Amino acid sequence: MAGEVRRSLPVRCGMVAVVALRAAGDATRMLVAQRASPHLHGVWSYIAGHVDAGETGAQAALRELREETGLVPDAFYATSFCETFYAAEADAIEVVPAFVAHIAEGAKVVLNAEHAAYRWVPPAKAAALLPFGSQRELLAHVQREFIARAPSPFLRITLPR
Repeated sequence: MAGEVRRSLPVRCGMVAVVALRAAGDATRMLVAQRASPHLHGVWSYIAGHVDAGETGAQAALRELREETGLVPDAFYATSFCETFYAAEADAIEVVPAFVAHIAEGAKVVLNAEHAAYRWVPPAKAAALLPFGSQRELLAHVQREFIARAPSPFLRITLPR
């Protein structure tokens, strides 16, 4: 309708986030990867990416983890947390469901071209590296619900065989 004023921002949910952890308790380390692509070049982050047509959020998270790092988790969880932020370029609110992937201690990281480097760091170091408040809020949630205590078994997602 011509001349109609929009009264709300669109809300989109087309991305997922994956926090990869190894070890447990005080020995827990989180994977952070440094972006190599033009978008957010040089920024350290957890793994994230877009949901492809026909994928569930969990399928997209597992695919992104595998494509960007070569990793396949031993255990996989929904976090019950969604990162939310305003995307200025789209003038939209992005809602990004987050997942936790537990990775075996000896698993080898093989980065794709989207990333230039990676580190396994303690959660406090990861929080210092993450550039956005919503990312640090997700990490605080993961710290409380997946590191400081055992995650709820109801959040566990059965891995495909």
